[in-house]
Amino acid sequence: MDAAIQIIITGLTLGAMYALASVGLALTYGTMGMFNMAHGMFMTIGAYASYSLSSAFGAPLPLALVAGICAGAISGSLLHLLIVRFMLHTEDFQTTIMVATAGVAIALQDLILKRYGAYPFKQPAQIEGSFRLAGTAISYQSIVIVAMAALLIGALAWLLTYTKFGLAIRATAMNQDAAKLMGVRTERTYLQVIVIAGVLASAAGILISSLAGLSPAMGTDPLIRAFIICVVAGLGSVTGAGLAAIMMGLFEAAISYYIGARFGLPVMLGLVVLILIFRPAGLFGRMEVVRS
Repeated sequence: MDAAIQIIITGLTLGAMYALASVGLALTYGTMGMFNMAHGMFMTIGAYASYSLSSAFGAPLPLALVAGICAGAISGSLLHLLIVRFMLHTEDFQTTIMVATAGVAIALQDLILKRYGAYPFKQPAQIEGSFRLAGTAISYQSIVIVAMAALLIGALAWLLTYTKFGLAIRATAMNQDAAKLMGVRTERTYLQVIVIAGVLASAAGILISSLAGLSPAMGTDPLIRAFIICVVAGLGSVTGAGLAAIMMGLFEAAISYYIGARFGLPVMLGLVVLILIFRPAGLFGRMEVVRS
């Protein structure tokens, strides 16, 4: 029973962080057909912004969290306004935007390295203490991570389902040309989507750094896992990405507990291969039929 509770708590904590990272990536791809290689840097920027405000100015935890999330939103908007919007209608957009955002990610990582150095920092935005459940110690930090992820993803689900803003995003994702004909300002929708992705990614970065620490390359590993989750769920499936993130978090926690932490990612990659063999479109994706 103790092992089961520990695996569930660890899995939900991992899954919550993975969900924040992967849902924004899936939303961007589903709406714009864009795989953002700078998504991991949104996590890093959010984490360092929160760290800077907390350590340099002694800001309280809620203000540091808000600052980090705002930094992610600003990063997303700048990426769109300075780069993405000029490439949207170019030939081979999906390929060229991957190269462009990869270049942005490398440049930003180098700037953070020069500003903060390569030495890892401890994230001050943490909740100390724990309580016991059936003999198993559960940290308040894990509860906060799961609660914050649930709040942000729940807010996104409400926006996409019950608001005109969400309707515009869903219409654009289904058919961009038809959305334009119906009066949807798709250019503004693209900007809003990238800002949302920046908000979710920066929140993920703050939460991840609260457990693993801060470093200029801290967004690389979560980006790989987010991409794996999006592939497993089906590229562009936002709901699927959230569900797959929880599933993969629980799976990785079980593998880490019974086999070892270093086997978590390799076994996860093996699982991805098996899923794609039998479900090429992902667990929640749909095969596209092209008629000529």
